[in-house]
Amino acid sequence: MEDEDDEGRKMEDKNEGRCTRRGFHKATRSKEPHSKDAQSDRYDTNCKGNTELEHVLQKKLLLRRKAEILKAELMHHLDSQMEEFVDSVMEETSSLGSSALNSHFSPFLTDKERAKLRHARPSQGQCKQFVIRRSLLDELFEVNHIRTIYHMFIALLILFILSTLVVDFIDEGRLVLDFDLLVYAFGQFPLVVVTWICMFISALVVPYVLLHLWAVVYPTSRHRLLFTALVGVLLLLYQGLGLGFLPTYIVLRNGLPPASCFILILEQVRLVMKVHSFIRENVPKFWSSGRDGTNSVAIPQLTPYLYFLFAPTLIYRDSYPRNPCVRWSYVATKLLQVLGCLFYAYYVFVRLCIPQFRSLQLFDLRVMVLCVFNSILPGVLVLFLGFFAFLHCWLNAFAEMLRFGDRMFYKDWWNSTSFANYYRTWNVVVHDWLYYYIYRDFLWMSQKRFRAAAMFIVFTVSAVVHEYVLAICFGFFYPVLFCLFMCFGMLFNFILHDRRKGPVWNVIMWTALFLGQGVLICLYSQEWYAQRYCPLQEPSFLELLKPRSWTCYLRAGHAAESV
Repeated sequence: MEDEDDEGRKMEDKNEGRCTRRGFHKATRSKEPHSKDAQSDRYDTNCKGNTELEHVLQKKLLLRRKAEILKAELMHHLDSQMEEFVDSVMEETSSLGSSALNSHFSPFLTDKERAKLRHARPSQGQCKQFVIRRSLLDELFEVNHIRTIYHMFIALLILFILSTLVVDFIDEGRLVLDFDLLVYAFGQFPLVVVTWICMFISALVVPYVLLHLWAVVYPTSRHRLLFTALVGVLLLLYQGLGLGFLPTYIVLRNGLPPASCFILILEQVRLVMKVHSFIRENVPKFWSSGRDGTNSVAIPQLTPYLYFLFAPTLIYRDSYPRNPCVRWSYVATKLLQVLGCLFYAYYVFVRLCIPQFRSLQLFDLRVMVLCVFNSILPGVLVLFLGFFAFLHCWLNAFAEMLRFGDRMFYKDWWNSTSFANYYRTWNVVVHDWLYYYIYRDFLWMSQKRFRAAAMFIVFTVSAVVHEYVLAICFGFFYPVLFCLFMCFGMLFNFILHDRRKGPVWNVIMWTALFLGQGVLICLYSQEWYAQRYCPLQEPSFLELLKPRSWTCYLRAGHAAESV
């Protein structure tokens, strides 16, 4: 009975629901003609709302993408800054002496550990830390604003090419596409290649054989000091005669043109520095093993040394951090950029230097001032091209081919507010060699008592080597660069020191750098043409040291008057 009552109630509810739905449909049919406008208004409102919602969503997506890009750039920047900070901390901690370590950590060390720290001498050569990192310009070129500056230099190269073609067409009536200057500058190139191969093979074999012989005989020899002195003399004779005298003799004897000279002389300097680093890093290992009383000496293999001779660093290590693969497209791009910089420099000299210095003028103050200021633009372009072609493109190309991981060949020297920071960041490869093998070794020998003398020695060595390269390659002695290094370079190093901060000091640094480039281009170009226009038949030694450009103008004036 209860089941029947429940079924009856359900049937009544269903009937009521049907009646309600029918009444609702009737009401809507009766109201339908009157509500069309209202429905269209509601439809328009809904469409507008949906469109606005879509715009808001699109804006949110764009903002989210921008935030993700900014987050990635910020994290990348923080990573690079953290790497530099960690590197500096590692170098500072490795340079701490045993006394500093004892004073800071003596409460936490046992007596045996204190004794080890007391008698341990920090290894001077192990302070340079190699880590996998990219070159700074490769990171900056990912930013569109920085890449635009690179595009501006390409546009300037195109304008140089167009101006040369237009001038040649006006003068000759045809397009002249000759590169006589490049052909002359790289003359006798087969002789350069043969000489370089001999230099490289000798630098690979002679130091390694001498070190291997010394490492084998030294532990069992009764006359260790005498045998060490003999091997050292043989090594110095090789560096002085084999790597020093013979390449210079070949250059001067055959009268090689400037670019060919630069290839051989710069390779000569590079191999001398590499050989010194190889010997300097391995000899302390043998001495330390001898002091421990063990006769087993870890003799370095030839393969790491061969890799080091090609690697873009002057600090020897048995192994370096390596990248997993070689990007050959990256290598091709860098080599093409080197070739482009070479042609860029060619057009700079053809359009800006040769027309200015081809005609000799009377040497006076007015001519000198105008010459310096007119030489600033080509000097700055040559500076940028040399930096970009060698320190960035050439070294990165070899690093990529060798999978060499540490690409910090330079730092942000353009942001320097002091010349001290500029010298440290312009060429990190050479700076590391000078710092670890001259500055720090001299401080260790003098027990850290003559820091000013150590800095003076570093400046002197750098200035002498730079002037030696220019004197041999140009064929005359004119110590302009040496004077700028030793006089203004040393002066600015102490005046514009690291405590100088702010954009004003960066402007002062750039102004001094521009003027220095103008002086170099002006004086060396004048002397180059004076040596060609006013040769000496049988010059004495003093006449070779005297700049020819000081008197050649007077002779040219007398010749003009006689004509």
